Amino acid sequence: MEPVFAFPLDLDKHDGEGRAQRLHHQLRAAILEGRLTPGTELPATRRVATAYGIARNTVIAAYDLLMAEGYLLTRPGAKAVVADVTPAQVAVKRKRLPRERRQNTVDWLALAPRREPPANAKPEPAAFQLGVPEHRYFPLDVWRRLLVHALPFAQPAAFGYPPTEGQPLLRAAIAQHAGYARAVACDEHDVLVTTGAQQAFDLLARVFVTRGQTKVAVEDPGYPPLCTAMLAAGAQLVPIPVDDEGICVDHLTSDIRIVYVTPSHQFPTGVPMSMKRRHALLEFARKNGALIIEDDYDGEFRYGSQPLDALQTLDRDSTVAYVGTFSKSLFPSLRIGYIVAPAWALDMLIAAKHCTDSAGNVQVQDALARFILEGHLARHVRKMRKHYALRREAMLASFADELAPWFEAVPALAGIHLCARYRDRREAGRILTQTRQHAIGAQPVSDFLLERRSRASSVAAGDGIAFGFGRIEAEDISAAMKRLSRALKRA
Repeated sequence: MEPVFAFPLDLDKHDGEGRAQRLHHQLRAAILEGRLTPGTELPATRRVATAYGIARNTVIAAYDLLMAEGYLLTRPGAKAVVADVTPAQVAVKRKRLPRERRQNTVDWLALAPRREPPANAKPEPAAFQLGVPEHRYFPLDVWRRLLVHALPFAQPAAFGYPPTEGQPLLRAAIAQHAGYARAVACDEHDVLVTTGAQQAFDLLARVFVTRGQTKVAVEDPGYPPLCTAMLAAGAQLVPIPVDDEGICVDHLTSDIRIVYVTPSHQFPTGVPMSMKRRHALLEFARKNGALIIEDDYDGEFRYGSQPLDALQTLDRDSTVAYVGTFSKSLFPSLRIGYIVAPAWALDMLIAAKHCTDSAGNVQVQDALARFILEGHLARHVRKMRKHYALRREAMLASFADELAPWFEAVPALAGIHLCARYRDRREAGRILTQTRQHAIGAQPVSDFLLERRSRASSVAAGDGIAFGFGRIEAEDISAAMKRLSRALKRA
């Protein structure tokens, strides 16, 4: 006989507790823990009685108790169904894992960023939020056409499992784009398509981190999601300070095996890594057998002078894994990133991806490949670079004019955010309070510090605020900065 419930029931008498009470308690626990979901029909009392060798009246008594408590709903001529028991009706205590089972587990709740619900139904948009690109100028009609074209109506093979490393057409398109936009030296065989940059970080951590042993140097301040991926893999993070030339290479020690950097537009300070530091970092990696993870998250949007070469372009010893993403150049929900990996590392990364996420969405990958190869990405980047340049100029003008008594802009040649230092760090608290009210979404650099070291002269010590300009027009930036200036004068 098939079991009537998808979970075991223990109906033997214990401590004077009758079978009706035990059945009632175990079914109630199953409802509260989600094993019996709202709307589920309970089996007939006669069937339960027969299956467990108990009296039918025992089952009826347990069901009646559950109905009286509101856990079951009755319908004339139909089976009882599980009610929708909301948290407001009953508080459920979450059981913690026993200590012996927690010793070798990752505390994901501690690692993951908290996602707080908005305080009201219509929260004010975070206009100066970091890392959010403009969506209003995206060529949606083109994207829609390419998505429809990618639907596999006449391609039976497309209904199967695609290659783990990504669609060949997209890998070729990414190699072309990376070579054109950032002079990255690669072909399609060097590219691994990932579900955003975060999966790229996760794969690199899984493959190259030995739990409890591998030391990973990270920029401080730096990018929290990378740190999360490395910590989850069991890495020992080594915070390295950042100054106006980028990561301080002379702070690296010979036992470091991975170095993570954002050389084009350091996150969050925005400073570009100097050419001297780039060569010094490559020499460190060559000499010590270290892997460099180069995160070029928004390097397509560059302004002014000729951009410095990517580390991957300068690399002659296969020490750089170059990570790119389309979250900034297109939109975050696309969830496509990539690794241009050294030849010796690529097969291991593909194997690790296959074990955890065998393949991505074929239709989206094919549509993106066509979007790149038909020139739409290059046109979109050129168009958005003009919009972002105007916003950047408006922000720089504000820092040089009405906000000059409080801020000094940090030089940045790329990206969709700017950082500004406090001129008098003794006023940091007052300035930050007003900034949070009048430049919603801007974040203090101190939010991204891994190590709370004593304050130093550089922005790396947390003496500044980062302002995103991906989703706010130039005139709105100017108006907001004027309001901020007036508020600081009054405060």
